[in-house]
Amino acid sequence: MNIQAAKSEYENLLGTISQAYENGRIKAFQAVNSELVKTYWEIGKYIVEFEQDGAKKATYGKNLLEQLSKDLTIKHGKGFSRSNLVRFRQFYIAYPICATLSHKLSWSHIVELLKISDDMEREFYEKQTVLENWSIRELQRQKESGLFLRLSLNKNKEDVLALSQNGQIIEKPTDILKDPYVFEFLKIAEPYHIAETQLESLLCDNLQNFLLELGRGFAFVGRQYKVTLNNTHYKVDLVFYHRILRCFVLIDLKINEVKHQDIGQMNMYLGYFANEQNIEGDNPPIGIILSKEKDELLVEYATYGMNSQLFVQKYQLYLPNKEELRKELENVLRGDEEIKIVESER
Repeated sequence: MNIQAAKSEYENLLGTISQAYENGRIKAFQAVNSELVKTYWEIGKYIVEFEQDGAKKATYGKNLLEQLSKDLTIKHGKGFSRSNLVRFRQFYIAYPICATLSHKLSWSHIVELLKISDDMEREFYEKQTVLENWSIRELQRQKESGLFLRLSLNKNKEDVLALSQNGQIIEKPTDILKDPYVFEFLKIAEPYHIAETQLESLLCDNLQNFLLELGRGFAFVGRQYKVTLNNTHYKVDLVFYHRILRCFVLIDLKINEVKHQDIGQMNMYLGYFANEQNIEGDNPPIGIILSKEKDELLVEYATYGMNSQLFVQKYQLYLPNKEELRKELENVLRGDEEIKIVESER
C-alpha cells in the first residue's frame, strides 16, 4: 500500500470514529434529557397527588412547597428551589400523560412552554418546536412575536384547532403566509425612516433571523435577482426557493403603501420565473409583496383575475401587541360559533 492510500484510509478511519463519537454524545444527551424530564414530571405527580389527599395532609397546607424545598435541598443540594417545585407541579398538571411529550424537548424548552397559559397556544409551540428544531432562543422569539396568533387570524375555528394540534403543516402557498410579518430583530429605531434598499440590506445582514421569521422550508437564492426582457433589466428584491412546496418564492419590499404598478410588476416576475427559471419538478412560483401599508380594496381590484400565487402582506418593525391579536382571534372563533348558531336555527 502506498503512502497516499494509507493516508486516505486513515482519514476515513478518523472521520468514522469522530462521527461515531458525536452520534454517541447526542444519544447520551438525549437519553439523559429524557430521563431528567421524566423525573421532573414524576416529582410534579407526587406533589399533586399529595395535595389531592387534602383531608389527611391538611397540616402542610399552602406551605408544602416551602417545606419540601428546604428538606430536599438538605438531602440533595441544588435543584429544589420553591420555583423549581412550582414548575414540576405545573408540568404534571399541563401534561398529565408524560408519554405524549416529545423526547426532543429539553427541560428548558418545557419551562418556556409552561409560561404559556392558553392550552392551544402551548400545544402549537410544542409541535412547532419539534417540527422546526427550534433552539430555546428561537422558541422565545416566536412566542414574543405572537407567531401562533399571526398564523391564526385568517383561519376558521377548525383550521385554528388543526394548527394548534399539528403545528404549521405546509401544503399550499397560503400556508407560508403571516399577517403581519415582524422584523423587530432589525432593531430599527423610531420613527422608522428607512429606504427600501436599506431594509433589504438589513434583512440580508440578518438572514438567519429573517429565515426564522419566514418559516420552515425557505432557502436563500439571491438578492437583486436580474430579470431581463427585451434588453430591459428588472430586479427582484429577494429570491428564495421553498424546499417543501418545491417552488421559487419572490419577495419585493415596499416601505410605503403598495401601488397597482407594484402588483403588475410582481405578476410579470412570476411569469418570467415560471417560463424561464423553473425546471422539471418545480411548481409555479409564489410572489409576496411585503408592504408597510396595505389598501385592501386596491389589492382586491389590482389582483382581479390575476395569478392566485401572488400575495400582498404587511410587515412591521416592532413586536406586535399580543393581547390585541388574542382579542382578534377570540372574535374570529366567536364569529364562527355565531354563524353555526344562526345556520342551525334556519
